[in-house]
Amino acid sequence: MSEARSTAFAPHEEAADAAIVIEEVRKRYGDHQAVDGVSLQVRRGEFFGLLGPNGAGKTTLVEMMEGLRRADSGTVTVLGQSPWPRNVALLPRLGVQTQTSAFFVRQTAREHLRTVAALYGAGRDDADRTLADVGLDGQRDVMVENLSGGQRQRLAIASALVHGPELIFLDEPTAALDPQARRDLWDVLRELKSAGRTIVYTTHHLDEAEALCDRVAILVAGSVAALDSPHHLVSAAAAPTRVLLPVERLSREEAAAMAGVDRVTVQGGSLVLETATSGKVLQALDALTGLDGVQTRTATLEDVYLELTGARHGDQHDHDTERQA
Repeated sequence: MSEARSTAFAPHEEAADAAIVIEEVRKRYGDHQAVDGVSLQVRRGEFFGLLGPNGAGKTTLVEMMEGLRRADSGTVTVLGQSPWPRNVALLPRLGVQTQTSAFFVRQTAREHLRTVAALYGAGRDDADRTLADVGLDGQRDVMVENLSGGQRQRLAIASALVHGPELIFLDEPTAALDPQARRDLWDVLRELKSAGRTIVYTTHHLDEAEALCDRVAILVAGSVAALDSPHHLVSAAAAPTRVLLPVERLSREEAAAMAGVDRVTVQGGSLVLETATSGKVLQALDALTGLDGVQTRTATLEDVYLELTGARHGDQHDHDTERQA
């Protein structure tokens, strides 16, 4: 991994250009240091991802941005104001979707969203339009308690968007969605970004973060391990290319003995060859077995994430064959 993989913010950037400014924030629960000296900025109009394993401090950090928790030390500024103590003036400017959203379950989806809209001073048309935006127009007259888990997730997102907030916090918004609904929501989020909204996004879907986010911060043990655009993080990682071929084509030992192959695993019925010199490996494979059915996969944000969180070689050791030095 490259050493230069964190750009929290450049010295010449001004706070006026930032929707969120966090400086040296710490939060401890008993003996556990949940957030440990985090500094970062989220720019206005930016789609910003917060990534990290469970317990890395993501939820605590977001709750401090939302004004739900107080930092032990450091400062948090949101839209030019302090969110703590609970800043009522900020609430209409924020949209918040959590994994455990509350609903008016004895109302229909449309009634629920119109109720939420009214609380923020938004109109019925806003509620109806937002229902359509998240793909719930066909369920508008269904009681909330009868919606599926994925449909409730979309209603929670609609509740965060209905009043047209400047800054939107979305916590695992696609966790319960099927692949098509997930991609449909991506389109909604891209439209929000194009309209100038700022989005802070937590997710365990690394492909999603890579596709949507302008920048991501990867938290490990309460600290920022990396902060940059997905493209720059992947480029700096120098992660290997993976060459996949049918598992019956070669033995693991034969594959590991090939020039340029650094590591061999078996995954999903494929023999996976990791290499920094994919051209050499493909040429050797062509001579040995031909290239029918062979695929190549370049590095992704997931590679960076797994390296930073120490998960890359976690549970697969028994299935690995590595070249001996």
